[in-house]
Amino acid sequence: MRKLLLLATILVFGACGSSPESQDEIKDQIAKYKKEVIDLNAKIAGLEEKLAVDSAGAGFAVPVYVAALELREFNHYIEANGSVEAVNMAFISPETGGQIDRIYVTEGQMVNQGDQLIKLNAAIVESSIEEVKTSLVLAKTVYERQKYLWDKKIGSEIEYLTAKNNMEALESRLNTLYAQSDMAAIKSPIDGIVDEIFMKEGELALPGMQVMQIVSLTDLYVNADVSEAYLANVSKGDAVLLEFPSLPGFSMEVPVFRVGNVIKEANRTFTLQLKIRNQNGMIKPNSLSVVKINDFSSDSALVVPSLVIKQDLKGSYVYVAARQSDNFRAQKKYIRTGKSYGEETMVVEGLDSGDQVIVSGYNQVSDGAPVAIKNQ
Repeated sequence: MRKLLLLATILVFGACGSSPESQDEIKDQIAKYKKEVIDLNAKIAGLEEKLAVDSAGAGFAVPVYVAALELREFNHYIEANGSVEAVNMAFISPETGGQIDRIYVTEGQMVNQGDQLIKLNAAIVESSIEEVKTSLVLAKTVYERQKYLWDKKIGSEIEYLTAKNNMEALESRLNTLYAQSDMAAIKSPIDGIVDEIFMKEGELALPGMQVMQIVSLTDLYVNADVSEAYLANVSKGDAVLLEFPSLPGFSMEVPVFRVGNVIKEANRTFTLQLKIRNQNGMIKPNSLSVVKINDFSSDSALVVPSLVIKQDLKGSYVYVAARQSDNFRAQKKYIRTGKSYGEETMVVEGLDSGDQVIVSGYNQVSDGAPVAIKNQ
């Protein structure tokens, strides 16, 4: 019990003695800690260099792999994710309502433009056609006789005109019924593949109701949203690289088909559209793609792996293997970097062609440490 009272007393006095720190005090503490970190890093660096000197005196050489620098081509790309869209895609729906009498195709089947896909029940229309045909035969006979009499100036003009109007009305009615009959035969508007059938035989199809989907994989659009910051870097006709995550190792160079004229307010991007010819149908609509826009190229650049670049208080640096007498030692060289792409960075200043940059073992060396170059 005495222990509990003592603990409570300590907590009370501790709470009364503590006060919330102000924002300025917290900032001062942060600055103080940062200075201590800088001092510690400097001390560590000094110890590492001393260790390297001691190791040199002991004759220990760190095994490293190097890469001799040479001027080569370097390209930098802006990357944007895109999606694939079929240029020709048809959502099939009937122009007139009716029960599905027969479906002539199956999913995955290739069809040509004009091939019949579905037949709706048109029994009423067909019956009306036969009825009108019968009436039209009589109407034509009456018209021909009235015309004969009218040409002979026999009979009245009104009888002739009535017969003519009756015949023409029946002909127009028959053409309308033929058109309705044709609507019952749903045909493919494009060459393509029956991708999906949404209804079955016997179900009622209505105008505007989707019955099946046909897609052509021959020509495709690739649509990508590119930041407006790069609007000046791309124009219609410029060549870009196109890759697909689902197709490793596959890439193609494609001209820009269209550049959007409106900046989207939601994400401050504009639309970049490519039009491609699908090779063997291996690219599918809605596939993800990566569009690479080249915004910088150099034919003579010094390039190093990005991982070997380290930083200290003075700036960015790399280690190179420098010959001293018959041995090699690690030499710290401060550099000025340019653009980076992928796993490589262009070096603008600080290195020369022929320098042997340490690309493996760079974390185990320090300035002046002896190194042993291994063959890769």
